[in-house]
Amino acid sequence: MTSIVKAASPAHFLSLIPTMLGYHPSRSLIIVPFGSSRSLGVMRFDLPSAPEPDAFAATVTGLVCRLPDADGLAMAVWTDGAFGDDGIPHRELADALRRTVTASGLRLVDALCVGADAWGSYLDDGCPRAGWSLDELVFDVPEASGDHRSGAELPLVGDDDRADADDALRALIHAVQVVCAVDDDGAPFVDRLDPRALAAACALDDLPTLFEDALHWDVDDLAAFDVAVLAWCLSRPSVRDIGLVQWCRGLDAGDEALDAQLRWEAGEEYPAHLVREMWGAGEQPDPDRLHTALELCRHVAAAAPESAQPGVLATCAWLSWALGGSTHADLYASRARALEPTHGLAEIVATFVAAGHLPDWAFQRGARGERTAS
Repeated sequence: MTSIVKAASPAHFLSLIPTMLGYHPSRSLIIVPFGSSRSLGVMRFDLPSAPEPDAFAATVTGLVCRLPDADGLAMAVWTDGAFGDDGIPHRELADALRRTVTASGLRLVDALCVGADAWGSYLDDGCPRAGWSLDELVFDVPEASGDHRSGAELPLVGDDDRADADDALRALIHAVQVVCAVDDDGAPFVDRLDPRALAAACALDDLPTLFEDALHWDVDDLAAFDVAVLAWCLSRPSVRDIGLVQWCRGLDAGDEALDAQLRWEAGEEYPAHLVREMWGAGEQPDPDRLHTALELCRHVAAAAPESAQPGVLATCAWLSWALGGSTHADLYASRARALEPTHGLAEIVATFVAAGHLPDWAFQRGARGERTAS
């Protein structure tokens, strides 16, 4: 997101931040990088809980320095703390950021704070100890619109729909076993199948087509077997990764990823460029495809039985991270790990977020969407 910020005053600039984010931040550090007079996006960080402001400031400044056009930044602390006798809250953090920004050669456009009872500027020696009145801040985004966690809630799904999806997944698993001609103990058998389960199992024979078709499903009216087949796929890392590559790069990339997986299972080396994709290296994917895939997976996670949710939630986490939404990524990863503590992809995404690691494409010229980290 690149735009010209036309703020008449620090108060006006603060009033614009919720509009830029799409929500009201809370307990957050907001960074707005600038290239000349243009904003280059907006970054949101959780306020650090540990008393290590210099290390935190270095991480934040380092992320801004990765933006090729950035020559400055503005910062704003959003806190529940009050101004009171100690003056503006989080002064130590602001001072640390001021030092690291100056040392990096960036210009500090402004350093502001919105507290529970007032607002002020860390750079304004004339700012009263009690701050300026919050009445000076006029927001276009209503408080009821939520904060940085909003939007990560799974869609509401009725008990009957969840039960249907559970039954469909059981039937699909049974159909796969019958198609493969083995039961749970590996013994051959023949059994009558639900034709819908057989159709879903047969769709697994062409995974790239399945993943591409899924982007066009109506998420508000998903059939139980659509939920089942995607939950089944996303619970299997080798199949899930084909979908993630394809949702990033398109149908041809899905074909390549499927071929690479089959070759790897036959003993060949897995292509390095596909591995790098999962770590956020390379050109920016089409964000519209990723948003569509994320919304699809959110609905599947909401309807899938609990046993199949970790893989779907971890997929939601990776897609959110790939879109620059580290806060939502961490929430989805935490839900996945609550159900399956050692889930591989969920642990990877959680590690990314904890380290402040964003995909390379979040820093490329023309990248769209909110850059966030927490």
